[in-house]
Amino acid sequence: MPVWLIPMIYSVTSLLGAVLLPRLEHALMPGLDLGVSPSAALAILSGISSGMMALTGIVFSVAFVMLQFSAISYSPRFAARFARDPILYHALGIFFATFTYALAATAWTDRDGSAKVLALSALLAVGLLFVSMIVFALLMRRLGDLQVTETLRYIGDRGREVIRASLAASAAGTQAAAGHGTDAPVTQVLRHDGPPRYVERYDVPALVALARRAGGAIEMDCAVGDMVLDGTLMLQVRGSGASLPEAELRRAVRLGADRTFEQDPKYPLRLLVDVAIKALSPAINDPTTAVQALDQIEDLLRRLARHPLAAGIATDGEGVPRLRFPVPSWSDYLALAFDEIRVFGATSVQVLRRMRAALAGLEEVLGTDPRAAEVRRYMRHMDATIARSAFDEEDRDAARREDPQGLGLTR
Repeated sequence: MPVWLIPMIYSVTSLLGAVLLPRLEHALMPGLDLGVSPSAALAILSGISSGMMALTGIVFSVAFVMLQFSAISYSPRFAARFARDPILYHALGIFFATFTYALAATAWTDRDGSAKVLALSALLAVGLLFVSMIVFALLMRRLGDLQVTETLRYIGDRGREVIRASLAASAAGTQAAAGHGTDAPVTQVLRHDGPPRYVERYDVPALVALARRAGGAIEMDCAVGDMVLDGTLMLQVRGSGASLPEAELRRAVRLGADRTFEQDPKYPLRLLVDVAIKALSPAINDPTTAVQALDQIEDLLRRLARHPLAAGIATDGEGVPRLRFPVPSWSDYLALAFDEIRVFGATSVQVLRRMRAALAGLEEVLGTDPRAAEVRRYMRHMDATIARSAFDEEDRDAARREDPQGLGLTR
């Protein structure tokens, strides 16, 4: 459900309650009275309704500050986390509901000059006010998530989830790649038709079923995270069956206005690198934040290093490969994780020492794995960067030391 519908649901529900509850109370419990003068009740209900409008304005201001802070301090791509946060929209919905219900309840106070105050309706309005105060306090607490440590931990957790999901299917894909192949001719191609969009995810079961119906396999030409433009080749169908319905093929590849964490282990690395290089910009000059980002980056790479990377193949129930899609290699991950930080952090001894510690840790985890050679090659590249730097010899020697804290304990 779109998050913008949440406040609408709260408002409609409160209006229905404001219409039905006072009528039921007036008809079924005519003798129930709160014992408060109508003028006092009207003042309370009017104060609640007018005060909730001011509180709603404050919430919008808080939301704007959250978005601006996350976009400026971290990454514009990370600001979407707060723009789509359901807690924010539930808070707005509760505020709207309190306002609309209190406003409608005033119509039943001293109705027709009866000098009566409906007890349940008035108490419900006051109860909604207390709930609104609690929600507002929780929303203020949500601001704690803007701290850099919490932000980096959140991105790292999402990265660990998607890596765990991708590694779960990598073993089966590797076995299928080793044992099967297809040279069937291309019978159908699908190109993007529309405005630029990002590939958010594949519906793997649907694509596998379609490929099986075609008697062959589907080869994806666009990877998760790619932007497809008008006319971009999205996939090719290889098989001997009839052409597949184009609408079903398009539904199986979900496109969107932005990248997501689903099926994309590169995206959390991209966000962490964004935070690190923004911290290393001359305007901010905060290498310690870059070091904290490298802590999360190293953990994600260690998890990738302990397992074979996904082969980019999905099979059907009989183990026949039906779907092939592009996946990043180990060198792609290394370049994404370190290249930009190495360039922007070339003048920071702290960042260079932390990167060397991360590379040394990856080499130790890989052991005899052939991917360890790529880590050693990248470390030689780092040494060459340090050798070309403007450091004096003592600073170059310090930058070549491995230090998990950046500037803490040399190893």
